[in-house]
Amino acid sequence: MTTTSEPDLDEVMAELAALEDPRILAVNERHGDDHAVNLTTLRAVAKRIKKNQAFAEELWATGDSAARLLALLICRPKEFSPGRLDEMLREARTRKVHDWLVGYVVMKGPHAEQLRLEWLGDPDPVVAAAGWALTADRVVKKPEGLDLPGLLDAIEVEMSGAHERLQWEMNTCLAQIGIQNPDLRDRARGIGERLGVLRDYPTPPGCTSPYAPEWIDEMVRRNGG
Repeated sequence: MTTTSEPDLDEVMAELAALEDPRILAVNERHGDDHAVNLTTLRAVAKRIKKNQAFAEELWATGDSAARLLALLICRPKEFSPGRLDEMLREARTRKVHDWLVGYVVMKGPHAEQLRLEWLGDPDPVVAAAGWALTADRVVKKPEGLDLPGLLDAIEVEMSGAHERLQWEMNTCLAQIGIQNPDLRDRARGIGERLGVLRDYPTPPGCTSPYAPEWIDEMVRRNGG
């Protein structure tokens, strides 16, 4: 395949299959993923193909996780409708595809706030997790109009018993509220301490723990606060 011609689905799928590494798959499976392609290599493939919305839809339709990750790298976020993004989220059952769809596409498109509100109360916890991820992003980038004490109320009641994916995103929102808002910091830290969510999460040396009280304190320290 040349860089000047339209990409061919069969050729690209064969290329992705050739790039699969069983060692990468073994690591990813421990984290709820099922792709076996090095992500740096995948990004190089995306850079070669360049932005191509029609081909991104073809890749997504294969159902293959590596192909879907590639699709998310070459798509144009503004060209998706809210309904299409909702369909894709409900199809994106693996963690990396879910995270990239929300972070690389929904957050960069014009429908993030509409979908945030729709997804927050969804009965599917994985869909609701996307709503909380968008909420945490808004806490950082555009908090005006958010009911931050109300979010803390919901986190305090719901987080400890939530599905692990939903729990992770609620915890992220909790930490970001504490980091970004000095007036709510003690309450956010206290909720994290009482619930103990992710207190014992294995954290490599040099990385910040996702346990909210430690995360809040570390980021405040880094920011000179």
